[in-house]
Amino acid sequence: MGRWLEHSVTTEIQAPVEQVWQVWSDLESMPQWMRWIESVTTLNDPDLTDWTLAAQGFRFHWKARITQRVEAQQLHWESVGGLPTKGAVRFYPQPASSGQPASTAVKLSVSYELPGVLAPLMEPSILGGIVTKELQANLDRFRDLVESRYGGRAAPAAGGL
Repeated sequence: MGRWLEHSVTTEIQAPVEQVWQVWSDLESMPQWMRWIESVTTLNDPDLTDWTLAAQGFRFHWKARITQRVEAQQLHWESVGGLPTKGAVRFYPQPASSGQPASTAVKLSVSYELPGVLAPLMEPSILGGIVTKELQANLDRFRDLVESRYGGRAAPAAGGL
């Protein structure tokens, strides 16, 4: 049995929560901004995805199931085979103020079991620092993608002028 490691990172995105949620919800596009993720494929069940991670000469494969989805608020998942992993992403809308557009704080939490064969070879505090730094860089790339796509603009109201 391996050892579980957990990481949490946050960022603030200059876009309304609905737009941030829309980009995050396209799981198959995650390799665009999540560097270690090689591919994500949605299976016949929309809550079941197939993942491949390639990093530092290692390749891991697993299926993940969305265990909780509250639109524009949170998404939780856990693996159902392969690399043991679980996590959540939460979206916190920040109201517009003082001429600033609405923004969204995003918190990503990821836990995974370091495979038993690797556990004795890696110091968890060093590996943890590397993974946390990479997750933050990924979340910052996500922020940049959303902001470049929406330019910090609020979406027009449906049926509005």
